[in-house]
Amino acid sequence: MKLPLLTALNAERAARRAAILVTNLASGEQRLVREAEIDADPLAGALHDALRRGKSGIVAESPEGEVFLNVQVPPTRILVIGAVHISQALAPMARIAGFDVTIVDPRTAFATPERFPNVELLDVWPDEALASRPLDRYTALVALTHDPKIDDPALDAGLRAECFYIGALGSKKTHARRVERLRDAGFDEAAIARIHAPIGLDIGAVSPAEIAVSVLGEIVGELRRDRRRRP
Repeated sequence: MKLPLLTALNAERAARRAAILVTNLASGEQRLVREAEIDADPLAGALHDALRRGKSGIVAESPEGEVFLNVQVPPTRILVIGAVHISQALAPMARIAGFDVTIVDPRTAFATPERFPNVELLDVWPDEALASRPLDRYTALVALTHDPKIDDPALDAGLRAECFYIGALGSKKTHARRVERLRDAGFDEAAIARIHAPIGLDIGAVSPAEIAVSVLGEIVGELRRDRRRRP
């Protein structure tokens, strides 16, 4: 790979943006296609399919002949708003499943290394946390505090960033009030409907650990939507 291509690819990685390195197997020529450029590319269909699957591979027939698509996507992460009991169970399970996990909670009595060992922990308000770690479509956002002052700014940011999963803890009444606040903030019904609330799969979960299992299952279900069995 030529240095300019490598430099450009590393820049996309650092910015958590997907990209695909296209190699013509006959000529050896290479080019980098950034995610935002795919629609205008001659191989748009194949590139979108490869990006959706997140897998590199050979395309035998294309307008450019046989090509190899080297797919680079950011690591999938879970940003949890709220250093609560559910978070304590969710963080280690999510890490075992291969997710990067960050916990955000400005309440320093809850956000402590003793309660969350070996987990990235930010004891700041979501606005401050997201300034240095902007959300993106490779992030799952989980809001668990029940406090609109903490949850709502993160949900607002998650909807605008098109996170692949957004979930919020709370009863139907709590969510109804949340919906009204989001409407007042300018979100339409389609955007608000992207929020999973009540959060988690309906498995009858009761304990914090069981709720964490249901949340992680729902996140994986959204991430692997195209692989799920259909009835």
